[in-house]
Amino acid sequence: MPAYAQDEAPRPGRRRRREDDGPLPDERPTDILPAIQEAPIARRPGANPASPPEGSEEEYNEIFGDDPYDDYDEYDDYEDYEDFEDEDRAEPERIEDERPERQGPPPKKRTKKRALGWIAALTVLVLLAGGAYYGFTEIFGYDDYEGAGESDVLVQVEKGDSTSAIGNRLQAAGVVASGKAFVKAGEDNTAVSRLQQGYYVMKTKMSGASAVEKMIAPASKVGQVEIRPYTQFHDITQPDGKVTPGVYSLLSKASCADLNGTSTCIPVEELRKTIETADLAKLGVPSWAVESATNAEHKDRRLEGLIAPGIYNIKPGWTAEELLTFVVKTSAERILNAGLSDQSKGEGKTPYETLVIASIIEREAVKADFGKISRVIYNRLDKKMRLEMDSTVNYVLDRPTLLTKPEEREKAGAYNTYKSVGLTPTPIAVVSAEAIQAALKPMAGEWLFFVKCEKNGLSCFSVTNDEHNKAKLDAQRRGVY
Repeated sequence: MPAYAQDEAPRPGRRRRREDDGPLPDERPTDILPAIQEAPIARRPGANPASPPEGSEEEYNEIFGDDPYDDYDEYDDYEDYEDFEDEDRAEPERIEDERPERQGPPPKKRTKKRALGWIAALTVLVLLAGGAYYGFTEIFGYDDYEGAGESDVLVQVEKGDSTSAIGNRLQAAGVVASGKAFVKAGEDNTAVSRLQQGYYVMKTKMSGASAVEKMIAPASKVGQVEIRPYTQFHDITQPDGKVTPGVYSLLSKASCADLNGTSTCIPVEELRKTIETADLAKLGVPSWAVESATNAEHKDRRLEGLIAPGIYNIKPGWTAEELLTFVVKTSAERILNAGLSDQSKGEGKTPYETLVIASIIEREAVKADFGKISRVIYNRLDKKMRLEMDSTVNYVLDRPTLLTKPEEREKAGAYNTYKSVGLTPTPIAVVSAEAIQAALKPMAGEWLFFVKCEKNGLSCFSVTNDEHNKAKLDAQRRGVY
């Protein structure tokens, strides 16, 4: 029999938990109570000094006697109940591993994971290396082709382009692998910094050095033409037989380039037919000139005077209409900038008549005399006098000389100002800005006559015919006229 008292309930043993027992109790300590030193128990007032203190263990034992279980060691309890069997007590069970015993070599999952890890690491390294190379290339290096290139390609350089901008244009056209390749190859070549706007025939996939060498070569630049004042549309035959090209020939030549074995030239005849049949307004002729130019007697000369002097960059490959539209629109802007417009015109003249006067000035005198020649023209027109300008007679003959023969001056025609009163139907030459200004603001004076009297081209001006004849004889005597 156990050693505990019969009236005391036996201590329960361990048992197996059931599903309806609810959640396991939380056996974790929640609070840590500090150890408190108990204060000495005071005696009651008037108590026997020999009696134990109130509430002490001695007092408890004196009243209730010794507890037979006082010396009971709770740890011995399990020793006494070692053989006690409780059906409800939970016994630990060994959980058998039902997995089959591993046989053969270990599985390869870890090897796969390890391989994937290496692949990922290598991928990261490759990306980092590529990024480092790209960054280095962007900062310090550049891409470049090798060799002199493959097929022809046309590249345009705009006004004000820097060497870097030209390099970028070449890269965009497939000429060089990078703009830096061109810049680096040309950094010590002063000719690169002098490249002008216009079109250049280059090759695709050229090295930077080859691109520099080809681009600075004069033969690579195409499509550029300079049209000078005094030029007329048709060619002029000089006294020595040499032919001075007119506007038609100059534009035709400028259209030429050889691109991969194909010529882009526009024949003169094609340009002439386009001018004869085109809608002048669509070509870009100023509104104040459209009607007069359209009604010109010689249809192939309808644009005479409406092409301004200067440099033009013609793109090889344009059609005749595209070329003429570009040139005419550019000229219209230049003529406007020279001061001629619908609101700015000569004394009592239309803008187109002012342009005609300017063209006669251009063909009759040197620049220093422009203002005086202009005044002579206006004075003679005001007096209803014939202009009697040799330049107008020679215009139809396509000759540059100022002097004419008597029989030539006798031929009737709208451009023969020895026979016709007033201005010619159209301008007779390309007109400079200075000639336009002279036509807009002629110098003050009463001159009606002039004759070349100096070897440098200057003229002597007279008010009367007698003065004029004397000046003429003097010039002939000195071998000037």
